[in-house]
Amino acid sequence: MYEWHKQIQIIVDEIDECIRHHHNEVLSLRFLSHKLGYSEYHTTRKFKEILGKQYRDYLRLRKLAFALKEVRDSEKSILDIAFDYGFSSHEAFTRAFKGLYGVTPSEYRKKPKPVVLRTKINPFDRYFLGLGEIGMIKSTEDVKIYFVTMPAHKFLHIKNYESNGYWDFWQKQSLIEGQDCETICGLLDSVKGKLDDDGGSESNGDSGQIMAYINDPDGRLCDWGIPRIECYGVRLPFDYKGEVPSQMHIIDVPEAEYIVFEHGPFDYEQENRSVEEKMEKAMATFDFAGSGHCFDTSPGRIIYFSFNQERSWKYIRPVCKL
Repeated sequence: MYEWHKQIQIIVDEIDECIRHHHNEVLSLRFLSHKLGYSEYHTTRKFKEILGKQYRDYLRLRKLAFALKEVRDSEKSILDIAFDYGFSSHEAFTRAFKGLYGVTPSEYRKKPKPVVLRTKINPFDRYFLGLGEIGMIKSTEDVKIYFVTMPAHKFLHIKNYESNGYWDFWQKQSLIEGQDCETICGLLDSVKGKLDDDGGSESNGDSGQIMAYINDPDGRLCDWGIPRIECYGVRLPFDYKGEVPSQMHIIDVPEAEYIVFEHGPFDYEQENRSVEEKMEKAMATFDFAGSGHCFDTSPGRIIYFSFNQERSWKYIRPVCKL
């Protein structure tokens, strides 16, 4: 049942890899279909069935998402960027860019604003498909625990009072116009200056996007009995003055102390749930004796949850001095 999800995932991964390295010559559907060992017609049909988009449309949107970041962050000429991403001329690139984002590349470079980028679709996510993890645990790295002082910053986000967990959060957000995962992740992906951005374009880690839990200032209980609000967003410099999308909130987060529970790289398909359990146990059993601190559950404090299986899994929890 899920075999074609795996095959389309191979194509999706190959698309990003080729775009990133400007290997436009191997991005033809004919080449990728042949690589999988299927006909171009059959691959096209399955791609549309699973991703909901034609191959050529998805490819075009991903190229423009990569190109927008170069326009935003580099000093490379617009013409060079156009050629790098497979456009035949400055004019062709400008038409495509403006048609999708509403501004020309030159206008956007002068004044970047949040726009919805086409983030990478991952059709073979074991947890999204309800498959769970497989195999034995491979990573041997224990959970690292350390204290940090986080400088003052801003947190741009959406929030949900009723959700319980990542997937439930996005299922509930999908019922709210303009707050579905594709729209929100696409908007956040385009925001310039994210503190946790490492240049990627994936949700939940690679481009600075993180889950968070805010201790509700009003003390309202969420559906699972805790006065905490689930959020999704990005950390920004304290002096950020960029545009805030209408469906989002932005708050000031003062300098404060936190305790970090960090697990290193792991195999997502084989270890996701196991690593999660290890992290939860580390937090539940941590002995603050002698540290002079304890967890801070006062209203307004934020817990950050950073997840990227290629680098680390982190819970960043606020603490206060005893």
